[in-house]
Amino acid sequence: MNLDRIDSAILDRLQHDCSLTNLQLAEKVGLSPPACLKRVKRLTEAGYIGKRVALQVPEKFGPCLHMVVEVVMERDHKALYQRFLNSALAAPEVKQCYRVTGEVDFVLIVIVPDMPSYRAFCDRVLYADDNMKKFRTLLSMRRDKFDTAITIG
Repeated sequence: MNLDRIDSAILDRLQHDCSLTNLQLAEKVGLSPPACLKRVKRLTEAGYIGKRVALQVPEKFGPCLHMVVEVVMERDHKALYQRFLNSALAAPEVKQCYRVTGEVDFVLIVIVPDMPSYRAFCDRVLYADDNMKKFRTLLSMRRDKFDTAITIG
């Protein structure tokens, strides 16, 4: 499926505010409401729209620490990587998980309320994996930018 200018505009508007009604969205992209609804349905069915969510502001729920955790595995083995990945994905503290190239194997974005919670996460997920060689934790002092939009070009 090739995306045209209007498809891109629909995706951009929904990415920035998915609470727009179909009527508001149609008006913003210059389509009739039925044509807009048809395009949104087509984009969803084609997998361009995975799901619509409300982004919460973690700080509103009390103190929290944002950690960037770099994980290096001992052995490069697909089954062992998958075992670690399953554990990381099951951990509610892990908000993002990336398999990366270079000196580390995984980068995790972890959000916890405090250091004791982080230590418990480390014990349960990181230290529990016997293939985990080492990890490095970067504590975020401030998040200056967070954007989920994909640039369509």
